[in-house]
Parts: sequence; structure tokens; C-alpha cells
Amino acid sequence: MGAIRQCSRSACRQSAVATLTYVYADSTAVLGPLATYAEPHCYDLCEQHAGSLTVPRGWEVLRLAMPTTPQQPGPDDLLALANAVREAAALPPKPQTTPAQRAAHSALEAPAGAEGTRRGHLRILREPS
Repeated sequence: MGAIRQCSRSACRQSAVATLTYVYADSTAVLGPLATYAEPHCYDLCEQHAGSLTVPRGWEVLRLAMPTTPQQPGPDDLLALANAVREAAALPPKPQTTPAQRAAHSALEAPAGAEGTRRGHLRILREPS
């Protein structure tokens, strides 16, 4: 399940309810229900901007049927989410490794032969024994 998507129009903070796709070969703009996934060449629009859509002269607008009520998550969606959470909890945590991992040193250990060595504005001091 993804996050709620916002309208693609600049300065609009409303939730998207429709997806606009251009078919350049046919000079057609297709406006339909919000797509399941955000696509790079589609535009998500809020109710206001979807209702006031205009297209260039000579283009046709194809408006697909919009649902009258927002779709609520069904039992299958909730079960899939619960199963995904169970699977994630059952996996053992992976150790985090970096490509050039250094040997572990204590927080106050000075580099070899660098007693009181000054580096820039910081100085490394050994912990008193």
C-alpha cells in the first residue's frame, strides 16, 4: 500500500483522485480513476483540477467513469498487509557491513604512536589507566 498521492499541479496540496494520461499519437487526453501506481508520464489530479481540465485546441478529452466513493481497503488488502508485517518480523536482522570496514576500536583509543597528537583543532588523548 502506498502513501496518499497529491495533485501534480503546482502549489496544489489536495489529494489526487484521478490520473491524466496523454496519447500524443491520437491527440487525446485520457482522464480516469487514480492509477494504482504513480507512473512517470502520468499526472495525478485532485477533484477540482480534474473537473476543470482543458486540453489544446484540436485535442479530445476521454473521461473514464470515476467511482462515486473513494475505494476503501478490503479484507484482502488488510490480510496482505498483515502477512507482510509478519514476514518482516520473522526475518532475522541483517548485519550492516560497509565496503571498507575498519577494525573496531574503543571510543577513546588513540592511533598507534599518536600520544597527544594534534589533528586540526581536535586532539586525541588516552584515557588514564
